[in-house]
Amino acid sequence: MKRTVVTMPGDGIGKVVLPEAIRVLDKVGFEAEYVHGDIGWDFWIQEGNALPDRTIELLKLHKLALFGAITSKPKDKAEAELAPALQGKGMVYRSPIVRMRQLFDLDISVRPCQSFPNNPLNFIRRHGNGFEEPKVDAVIFRQNTECLYSGVEWTNPPKQVRDALETHPAMKAFAKVPGEDLAVSCRIMTRGACHRICQAAFEYAKKYGYASVTVCEKPNVIRETSGMMEAEAKKVKKDFPEIALWSTNIDAQMMWLTKNPEDYGVIVAGNMFGDIASDGFAGLVGGLGFAASANIGRDVAVFEPTHGSAPKYEKLQPSIVNPIAMILTAVMMLDHIGETEKAVRIRAAVAAVVVEGKVRTYDAMHLTGGPDVIAQGAATTQQMTDAIIAKL
Repeated sequence: MKRTVVTMPGDGIGKVVLPEAIRVLDKVGFEAEYVHGDIGWDFWIQEGNALPDRTIELLKLHKLALFGAITSKPKDKAEAELAPALQGKGMVYRSPIVRMRQLFDLDISVRPCQSFPNNPLNFIRRHGNGFEEPKVDAVIFRQNTECLYSGVEWTNPPKQVRDALETHPAMKAFAKVPGEDLAVSCRIMTRGACHRICQAAFEYAKKYGYASVTVCEKPNVIRETSGMMEAEAKKVKKDFPEIALWSTNIDAQMMWLTKNPEDYGVIVAGNMFGDIASDGFAGLVGGLGFAASANIGRDVAVFEPTHGSAPKYEKLQPSIVNPIAMILTAVMMLDHIGETEKAVRIRAAVAAVVVEGKVRTYDAMHLTGGPDVIAQGAATTQQMTDAIIAKL
């Protein structure tokens, strides 16, 4: 069946790497019609909306999307960069990826962090008199729509909000703080969303043969929200007796991931801690140039690399950025829609290029990004894609 995929390059290097992923998809024989969707900083500046309604309609219609990268800036800079005709009209910038997650209830984020042999960026550790490179194969399930990303926050909260907060005894510590000096961000988690992300994590572990699911939260301090995630994980665990359920605190997990990362399989967490853990594990397997992710809802799925827009690299000619994260993101899309054979072939081609080590972008050569890296032997973005296509 020929698919229709909404392509949203977005900002910065998103415009560079997304076409490379499509080149690989074409080569592997994936038949699709690609429909462009407007998204990103330029549309915030011109229209006061980084996720225009026309793009939302495309997502509603086609339900499958590849997304490049996004630029987000603090409130004051966002206001200052608006077109003059839009300034002073109370427009508030919101991250379009966060809006997509909430509009389409893309509540399950999946972020695989799997090392490729011979990647010079892989984590190594001292072992006796030498060094060893543990195999990292962690998959983070991040609840994608709630927690601190819910957007329920205030500076100088209105009176009814402050009055409600002050019914809690712990607010006595802030009783004398003037409103204009008080900022509040709410960590909101619901039982249904916690249950769904835990269910998805256990199902994935069973499907792909992982021995454990680890809840990575902070229930000893954030008792209510982290406690709810742990409680739902225990409920789901009853249906998966063959899979161990572990629990770690996010701070301790960030220490342990550089001590024994090979011990962890599937990890499940709320939005903020899942974001932290996934970037931490990504650092063990080559960094954000190798980090892909999926945002999955009941109807719509959006796939994106986890790197940022890196605008300083967008206009470099030739391009130097690593396209592997975007290519692996396309692989996740293929897995999601049942194109398993094509996904396996692309993943194997990427692995073969990394193992061979003849073609490496600047990050894999431990070079500082800039136009001079090509002269030092780094591959261009297009050369890396060419090498992967050659292995196909």
